[in-house]
Amino acid sequence: MPWGLWSYPPPGGTDDASPSASNESDNKNNRNITKPSKPEARETPPAASPPALPPRAPKIPLDYMYPEKPRAPDERISWTDSFENTVKKPSDLFLQFSVVFAGIMVFGFWKSHLRRIAKTGNIDEKFYRRRSLLGQVTHVGDGDNFRMFHTPGGRLAGWGWLRKVPVGKQELKGRTLSVRLAGIDAPETAHFGRPAQPFSGEALTFLRDYVLGKRVRAHIYRKDQYERVVATVFVRKPPFFLKKDVGLEMLKRGLATTYEAKNGAEFGGDKMKEVYLATEAAARKRRKGLWSAEGGGFFGLMKKKEIESPRQFKDRMKAMDVKVVGTVNGNVTGTGVGKASGGNGKATNGSGKPSSSGKVSNGKASR
Repeated sequence: MPWGLWSYPPPGGTDDASPSASNESDNKNNRNITKPSKPEARETPPAASPPALPPRAPKIPLDYMYPEKPRAPDERISWTDSFENTVKKPSDLFLQFSVVFAGIMVFGFWKSHLRRIAKTGNIDEKFYRRRSLLGQVTHVGDGDNFRMFHTPGGRLAGWGWLRKVPVGKQELKGRTLSVRLAGIDAPETAHFGRPAQPFSGEALTFLRDYVLGKRVRAHIYRKDQYERVVATVFVRKPPFFLKKDVGLEMLKRGLATTYEAKNGAEFGGDKMKEVYLATEAAARKRRKGLWSAEGGGFFGLMKKKEIESPRQFKDRMKAMDVKVVGTVNGNVTGTGVGKASGGNGKATNGSGKPSSSGKVSNGKASR
């Protein structure tokens, strides 16, 4: 039957062969068919729970474990009772020991690195050859010694911007260290009635310009008989602010000689002594400073003039000082330091006047 005809039902009833009828029958058949059921999933047994922990014991306060004795409000606590109460609490005891230990460490650091040393006598003996002192030069009195105001810690400790260095004589009195340059001997200036040695003024001027008002570091070695600290001194100089050995710089310029005394010579080690001796020989060869007076004439053909070293100058001046003892009828009347001329010349006392006897006691003069 054509498609257009069978799509509509005939007037007499439903066409059994129509597609719509067949579809309905198929749906009914499908409804009656039972689908196979899925297999049921097996239930897994529950995991075993961990055993229950025993209940914790209640925390007992320390005050309950170690009860303190009842005291009256105005009753004083003895040191023993106070210590016992402290020991009963380990946490408090540990805290107190920590505070004490930290205090000891801070005090030791302050004593070794930040304690200001005002006088030479205050320097601990164990500091020599082990420590160095940082300070500012406040006065230059001679060609090889000066006074320094100790500034421990430098700028990190506030010196120069929080803590000022005194400048007045009254403020600095008794608060500075006298430093003697190790390994060198500069020409002597005029003092104690003695004349000045050649090039003493040049040496003094150079040292003043080089270190006065500057911050220096002194590697200390020992204390001499004049209560001065013998030290190798370093100062930083522009443009690169490299450390300069002050004593070595004076030797380079011929403004000092190496220390010649048999006793008390200090160079800071044999290696430094060799460096100083080589530097002095080089300056002497180039006729620097006081070595320029040696001369030598044309191409060194003439006889050289012997230079008197600072050590020789001191010995000569010391030989001229004579201790005079005046006597009257064999009795000692006074002592003094003066000068004697010739073998049987007159003797003078410390004031420069003739002594009461006018002669040296027993015909001898002692140095």
